[in-house]
Amino acid sequence: MEHLLLQPGTLWPAILRQTEHALRCGALRPIETVQALIEDHGIRFLVRQVSSIARKEATRKARGVTAGTCSAINPFLPYDPDLFVSDLSDTHVALLNKFNVIDHHLLIVTRSFKSQDTLLDLTDFAAWIACMAEFDGLGFYNGGAQAGASQNHKHLQIVPLPLGDSGPPLPIESVLESARMEGAIGEVPGLPFRHAFAPLEPASAGSTHAAHAAFDCYHALLEAVGLRAIEVNGELHHSAPYNLLVSPRWMLLVPRTSERVEGISVNALGFAGSLFVRDAAQMQVIERLGPMTVLQRAAVPVVMGQ
Repeated sequence: MEHLLLQPGTLWPAILRQTEHALRCGALRPIETVQALIEDHGIRFLVRQVSSIARKEATRKARGVTAGTCSAINPFLPYDPDLFVSDLSDTHVALLNKFNVIDHHLLIVTRSFKSQDTLLDLTDFAAWIACMAEFDGLGFYNGGAQAGASQNHKHLQIVPLPLGDSGPPLPIESVLESARMEGAIGEVPGLPFRHAFAPLEPASAGSTHAAHAAFDCYHALLEAVGLRAIEVNGELHHSAPYNLLVSPRWMLLVPRTSERVEGISVNALGFAGSLFVRDAAQMQVIERLGPMTVLQRAAVPVVMGQ
């Protein structure tokens, strides 16, 4: 087990302090949005229309990045010290997300380079769970470019709850209570795409036991959806892209087939019930298709009721 450096009770104050500093010096560049709620399949989806995402897209294009690919420029080696929040462990640091849509969006980044396509290991979960014990938030991981990852350097993420200014704190939870369990792993009837769901015990959040339990659960979820480990240049990678959501109470894993649906980028937060669009035209696509259809097209579709 890795050596944790994070002292309990220090992370949230450090996030607030560093956010103020990063805004003042211009290192943090929040993306302004307008929020809307769209109900579909019993979920009140939060959809943000991003007013300034063109700035981020232009930056990526200037660096030779195209849609559905990870940036060749590594912003984490070295990382911007103005975005540094905390040393978490011997293997991970916490940084602010430079182009944040949600306030206090935290990145959990490996100190040395590891590919975003490698499987998560126990050190990842130890750092991640330690952070999640510090405030009420949702952890998520975009497993590869086709799952919405924009950087190839391994990074896990946490956003505080609630996800939006209105609506439920975590929209997807409205259907999770109907999960049909077979042992420790289950499926949610209201989700028309391949996935695997598992409850977690919140009592031990932040402990060594919690990290081990989450790590074991992660592997059980991978197995349940048919993803396996493959060796690539001496490292273990996942056999297909996927998104992982981790709350103190549950985990949800969704295999992916496409990063975009009619031009709309979907990452793990989409499967939490939170979608992002660049403009009014993309908002109209969401309204025409329905948020759940967008997710279904980005994932591996299944026929409801089967």
